[in-house]
Amino acid sequence: MNPIHLNRLALSATAVVTQLTQLNGDVAQGWKLIDGALEKTYTFPNFHDTMAFVNAVAWIAHRENHHPDLALGFSRCTVRFNTHDVGGISVSDFFCAAAVDALLKD
Repeated sequence: MNPIHLNRLALSATAVVTQLTQLNGDVAQGWKLIDGALEKTYTFPNFHDTMAFVNAVAWIAHRENHHPDLALGFSRCTVRFNTHDVGGISVSDFFCAAAVDALLKD
């Protein structure tokens, strides 16, 4: 297991906002805090590209042993991260969210 996931604790509200700002940077449609989880919807031109993305997210989740909730359709996938065992958002959620974003960077 990645050391980032050991001894996880829920982040304070201030720390979540700080981390969220750093994660999103200048991206207008970035990650959002919705119902106690980090959430972002990605769009794709077709189902094949959507499923390729979902499989890549699954690979990250397996590697990090930190699994998001996924909701998908023909040309979109919504990814939600929170840390159930700490009852909030942890550093692990931000680490994995950044890894998912990196899948689509040039």
